[in-house]
Amino acid sequence: MSAHAADDVIRLGNLKLAHFAAVSYIKEIAPKCGIKVEESTFAKGPDIMQAIIAGELDVGATASEAAISGRAKGVPVYVVAGFAKGGARLVARPDAGIKSVKDLKGKKVGVTRGSIQELLLAVELGQNGLTASDAPGKDVQLIYLSYPDLNAALLGKNLDAIMQTEPQSSQALNKNFGVEVIKPYDTPIGEPVRTLVMSEKFYKEHRPTAEKFMRCFVEATKTFIDSKATAEKYVTQTVFKGQITKDDFNDAIDNSPYTFDITPEHIQISTDLMAKYGIGKMEKPPVAKDWVKTDLLEAAKKSLGVK
Repeated sequence: MSAHAADDVIRLGNLKLAHFAAVSYIKEIAPKCGIKVEESTFAKGPDIMQAIIAGELDVGATASEAAISGRAKGVPVYVVAGFAKGGARLVARPDAGIKSVKDLKGKKVGVTRGSIQELLLAVELGQNGLTASDAPGKDVQLIYLSYPDLNAALLGKNLDAIMQTEPQSSQALNKNFGVEVIKPYDTPIGEPVRTLVMSEKFYKEHRPTAEKFMRCFVEATKTFIDSKATAEKYVTQTVFKGQITKDDFNDAIDNSPYTFDITPEHIQISTDLMAKYGIGKMEKPPVAKDWVKTDLLEAAKKSLGVK
């Protein structure tokens, strides 16, 4: 791609999830921000990291786990903002008799590998003295599946419980094939913040475009925070093409509100816990303050008068 084309078009990698939708909305308002945004949708965060390594993306939206393990493997990215928080729920089959994390002993639990839900599940099990593996012989048997497949497996009674994202966990509850056990926010991570990452190259070499993109991100996010109706219509109709209901959307966003902010401290806690539980198989865990860069975000918020 020529330097000129790269200046014109910002290549964005995203996931098809309710709380990732304000990032998708950037492409709708991009013309008035003076930029063009091409969005590609991926199945999971680690796939976005691969595309950044390949030089195919400038910006990506992922859970912190994917960003951290990517950075540990040498993916040249910076965390430049947060865009949603929460977005996790431990959901059990109604007939499985699971009332707490301790009740997961001897059960099959589904989760998406490389997701923040994987880390939250590991920490919750650890806090409750349970061991887990996708090989037999541990307290909890893990089954790794994509987000949509987790719901299908719970519905088909192939799993006892799932640590799920939004809107899929709200859908499981609203369709009555799942019950909430907990929202897993009682770990040192608290409510996990999703990360907007930017390639180092884009951040350093395309500064004016990066600044415009960040202002557009703040504007898109503020629109969704200020107008739930705009967000709901966009998510239910444009992103999910009518596959999720207004109730699914409302329940999902109640458990995964849009935000702008992220701190190095939050990323460091997540990194330390990933290292502790062997998540992301990091040889050298990255130091958050070296790669969490919120200067573009702070400037964008200031220029738009956003607190």
